[in-house]
Amino acid sequence: LPGIAALTFALLMSARMGIFQETLYKQFGKHSKEALFYNHALPLPGFLLLAPNIYHHAVLFSQSEPFQIPVIGLTLPIMWFYLLMNVITQYVCIRGVFILTTECTSLTVTLVVTLRKFVSLIFSILYFHNPFTAWHWLGTTFVFVGTLMYTEVWNSLGPFLAHWRKRPKEE
Repeated sequence: LPGIAALTFALLMSARMGIFQETLYKQFGKHSKEALFYNHALPLPGFLLLAPNIYHHAVLFSQSEPFQIPVIGLTLPIMWFYLLMNVITQYVCIRGVFILTTECTSLTVTLVVTLRKFVSLIFSILYFHNPFTAWHWLGTTFVFVGTLMYTEVWNSLGPFLAHWRKRPKEE
């Protein structure tokens, strides 16, 4: 329950931040790179509070087994390689989200980010061979029904279903 509460809170705050960004974009123009910079530069001083822990983990990372990067031939500890790959993929993802915020409404961005998280969850369940429980099915149902409601699929199906019902039955 604490995890679900934390995820719900994060989702609501993310949606609120999207609305705030949308307001700022209307007032000052759409500058996704600037927004990306400030969203990530301003919190950096807060990491000073975690400096001893970060240093400890940097030492542990440096002691991990060596890994040779294909093509480049550079050798570095495997944990630093994992961190580098994580940073690159996170940058690509978050940059895409910030570009999306300049092109779509905050509701659309929230929907896309939620769907991305859902796909990540499904990938994690499959990759780590975790059970897919009834709660997962319930969450899946909510995600898909919410997505269909947002895309207004029901409204576009209305004329099709009405036409289907009016067809004479063949005997």
